[in-house]
Amino acid sequence: MQSFPDTLLNGYRNFMSGRYADERERYRTLAELGQSPSTLVIACSDSRSAPEIIFDAGPGELFVIRNVANMVPPYEPDSNFHATSAALEFAVLSLKVSDIVVMGHGRCGGIRAALDPNAEPLSPGDFIGRWMALLKPAAEQIQSNDIMTQTERQTALERISIRNSLDNLRSFPEIKAREEEGKLSLHGAWFDISTGELWVMDPQTRDFKRPDIS
Repeated sequence: MQSFPDTLLNGYRNFMSGRYADERERYRTLAELGQSPSTLVIACSDSRSAPEIIFDAGPGELFVIRNVANMVPPYEPDSNFHATSAALEFAVLSLKVSDIVVMGHGRCGGIRAALDPNAEPLSPGDFIGRWMALLKPAAEQIQSNDIMTQTERQTALERISIRNSLDNLRSFPEIKAREEEGKLSLHGAWFDISTGELWVMDPQTRDFKRPDIS
């Protein structure tokens, strides 16, 4: 049997002597009373864009869904497996979060794959290819734009994907109803890994702007 990764054991050791020791009572309270985060963040699986780190969140403060390219599929109540939809259902109907943030990021590998018409499947199942097909119409339009550079096309689709996921969130009846009742707010955000800049989407214009954090 292979040994557990030393890097993880060392990290756990630091966690126990550092953060856990400092927040021991908070963890015990969360264990006894359960979680009650007010915000759900839908983020990419990319190891460079962890919401808990970016938003400096403590234990129990964020409910996080992470998948390739931080996407939300449309509402499809069928017999297939729907991990993202199941987590959404729990966050909205059980935890009753008041805010949902779809957070994309720069240099996203999933978005890059969606823009590459010659991308080869990584496996016979082509799970990434099928997942990224959610963006196929938008990707094809951007691919044909010769005026834009590759970097501009990448950033454009990363942000369009966020808007697309917000639209798909509203295809879930419970989410749409809670938003219309003023019980739930939907937000878009984009994080630049190279600079640490956070851009948030204006709910009216759907443009991305830097928030004033001074």
